[in-house]
Amino acid sequence: QVQLVESGGGLVQAGGSLRLSCAASGRTFRRYAMGWFRRAPGKEREFVAAISWSGGSTNYADSVKGRFTISRDNAKNTVFLQMNSLKPEDTAVYYCAAAPTIVVVRTTPDYWGQGTQVTVSS
Repeated sequence: QVQLVESGGGLVQAGGSLRLSCAASGRTFRRYAMGWFRRAPGKEREFVAAISWSGGSTNYADSVKGRFTISRDNAKNTVFLQMNSLKPEDTAVYYCAAAPTIVVVRTTPDYWGQGTQVTVSS
């Protein structure tokens, strides 16, 4: 069982940066691939980024490539999403998720956090 708690959301102007954190409970955190998703108002939840259990592999949605960076600290049971050059269309609730592999975490994660709001003003 893995419990996930996101933090770091807030209000930022276009062009600014935010760093989201996702703290995981449980001794098995390092066995899980981790992902970030988002849901904008009136839209479906969409994949943003994923990272393998070791941190050696990462995937990104085309819409965030070159602007967002996912990383993890297994010693601190935490995964991060560094978001730079933010745009108003990045406004959404951001969720972290966990699954056994990076392929599965992109599609059908086993665990979800409750989300943190990111609002980008123009």
